[in-house]
Amino acid sequence: MSERREGALDDATIEARLKAELPAWRYEDGWIRRTYKTAGWKSTLMVINTVGHLAEAAWHHPDLTASYAWVEVRLMNHAAKGITDKDFALAAKIEEVVGWQPGAEGGPLEGTPTDPRFAYVKYDK
Repeated sequence: MSERREGALDDATIEARLKAELPAWRYEDGWIRRTYKTAGWKSTLMVINTVGHLAEAAWHHPDLTASYAWVEVRLMNHAAKGITDKDFALAAKIEEVVGWQPGAEGGPLEGTPTDPRFAYVKYDK
């Protein structure tokens, strides 16, 4: 990768922040990454659309790779040629929204049924 520009975080800072803020994400080949496992193609497309909406609203766009039952989200600030606070902010919002489980909160929303016919994201335990 080319020389990092102003605003790009160093590797040690990136690793420390991932551990503290986004433990399901990893730093690899200059990107922060997260793979979301899904129950199938329909769920994969819902994750992609969710990430797309958040990215467009933030005006900060990740790279995505998808297959039948997973989506990989990769973030890196191209202008800074490295990872910046923008990447962490968008990753945190993606994690919050894709990982949301209303049924686990005990509120009025019951969340996705446990019946496998309605399976969606395979949440980390």
